[in-house]
Amino acid sequence: MSGTLYLVATPIGNLEDITLRAIKVLNNADLVLAEDTRNSKKLFARHLIKTPLSAYHDFSSERKTQSIIKLLKNGKIIALVSDAGTPLISDPGFELVRKAIKENIKIYSIPGPSSVISGLITSGFNNNRFIFEGFLPRKSSDLKKIVTSFKYESRTIILFESPKRIQKSLKIMLDILGEIRQVSIARELTKIHETILRMSLKEANLLAKTDPNLSKGEIVIILEGVNKKFSDFDIKLDELFKYLREDISLKNFSKAFSKVSSYSAKEIYNRYKEKV
Repeated sequence: MSGTLYLVATPIGNLEDITLRAIKVLNNADLVLAEDTRNSKKLFARHLIKTPLSAYHDFSSERKTQSIIKLLKNGKIIALVSDAGTPLISDPGFELVRKAIKENIKIYSIPGPSSVISGLITSGFNNNRFIFEGFLPRKSSDLKKIVTSFKYESRTIILFESPKRIQKSLKIMLDILGEIRQVSIARELTKIHETILRMSLKEANLLAKTDPNLSKGEIVIILEGVNKKFSDFDIKLDELFKYLREDISLKNFSKAFSKVSSYSAKEIYNRYKEKV
């Protein structure tokens, strides 16, 4: 009989932020896989968890993954935790979960803390629709490319960034997205030195140059989505239609530009249907 794989969320800072169910699962497991066993040992010591720990991270071999699958198929109960927060969110574990699914092994999520959600709900930005882009690219050209894609994104954008690169990333955001775009920077969430800053990109850039604390700790950046009512596309819609009318159908034109202007696809279609 196959065992069970549990994906267990652990605290993102404050060790008290763990559910009773998570503690129970970690205690009852035959083995706990941890991204960094040194971090997990601190959590285990705090909550008197005695289950054996084994390292499982981005550099774990295919052979190690297969050995874990074999244990699961032999009926073992295994829990996977990350360094902090919910497993698999910009953390290792995807391949293990995918292989477990193929082997019809039972998988359960034990929900709990997530810096993604904590950063979002404390930002004050619209959270009805949002996207998570994970860690920003290190290479400048790749960073500029992805930030450019945010220029007309109406959804709230959640990002991870290293404190060593925060100043560079904020400068590129300022250059591409402009001074008034709003940003929330959540640093050291749930920890003693938790800081949540809400300001314009211009203000954030000035602060990054003067406040050394901004270059320390774990950072979540929440970028406000653009307000489509102030989109350049509203002003240039007629010009764009004239330029593109021979290369794209009205239906596709309407659908595409409804995403970056304040008009719905139906409104755009009706506006130009007599001109086709």
